[in-house]
Amino acid sequence: MHRIVISATGLYTAPHTISNEELVAAYNSYARLFNETNANRIAAGEVVSCAESSVDFIEKASGITRRYVMDKAGVLDPLRMRPKFEPRGNEELSLQAEMAIAASGEALAAAGRTGSDVDAVICAASNMQRPYPAMAVEIQRALGISQGYGFDMNVACSSATFALELAVNAVRCETAQRVLVVNPEICSAHLAWQDRDCHFIFGDVCTAIVVERLDTARSTNAWEVLGSKLATSFSNNIRNNAGFLSRCEDRDPTDRDQLFVQEGRKVFKEVCPMAAAHITTHLAGLGLRPPDVRRFWLHQANLAMNQLIGRRLLGRDATADEAPVILDEFANTASAGSIIAFHRHSADLMSGDVGVICSFGAGYSIGSLVVGKR
Repeated sequence: MHRIVISATGLYTAPHTISNEELVAAYNSYARLFNETNANRIAAGEVVSCAESSVDFIEKASGITRRYVMDKAGVLDPLRMRPKFEPRGNEELSLQAEMAIAASGEALAAAGRTGSDVDAVICAASNMQRPYPAMAVEIQRALGISQGYGFDMNVACSSATFALELAVNAVRCETAQRVLVVNPEICSAHLAWQDRDCHFIFGDVCTAIVVERLDTARSTNAWEVLGSKLATSFSNNIRNNAGFLSRCEDRDPTDRDQLFVQEGRKVFKEVCPMAAAHITTHLAGLGLRPPDVRRFWLHQANLAMNQLIGRRLLGRDATADEAPVILDEFANTASAGSIIAFHRHSADLMSGDVGVICSFGAGYSIGSLVVGKR
């Protein structure tokens, strides 16, 4: 059986930054405008007034200080409060494909490869720009990959780790020699920027990962995949109900129900113990314990969640070196979060070190890979 490695990763960072200060100013302008416009309905109890936000509230609730986005002006416009993208023609490169090409270029260069070396592309993200044709097939063409196949998949915030298991198994079973996994996340487009409880959560980014056999890898920073483990358990606590049936149900596309929504406290209480137990069980199956792990690259949704998972795993607070955090800079980037952490904080480890890449999110879904530095 072939031994498989993650031979390289790549990162595309969205072009605009929104600080908490900028976001709060825009949101509070919206809230005041809403309250003034709806004063009579608020007084009659027909609608609830908008409470104002603050930088302190955001940072205490999440640990986020800023986020990168594909469009800034639309998000910060109190009369719009969502990104503004120009439509592209069918023969133009789509926005998600454009992001994926940039991230893939960095990953392929780090792996010492070109598009001609790849024979499978998996585009895995929490939302796709369109149902079909598959984003992966467009990316495949744009990268000049004339052989093999591509497909899209969605397991919300666990999309990247679930795709990595498929990539590992494809190479191991010789249905592909080299797989490129891309995670173009435009989370700003499904976020309710008018909702105080979540208006600060998401950012935009794209990650790319090259998966291939150990004996063919050229990278000097390769990580052998020692094992992967996936789990799902249905929950309504994180949802996005927008879909192709929405227009047939005569829904208003701006309805709150058509955007990201979650029961944050329930998610915190339920997912943290699930993720810690998942990682512990996965490690045990490989003859390892949490203290044997040099670094945990956890999903970057909320700082308190990662801190609690670290305590459950180690019996103490994990250090920033043991469980690095990138969400303060990037915010929650859905499936890309744990991959950004791995991309940013893996090159310094030594041969023989063991790490865990783990994601958790809507579904509920949890995916983990135990990897060893070559």
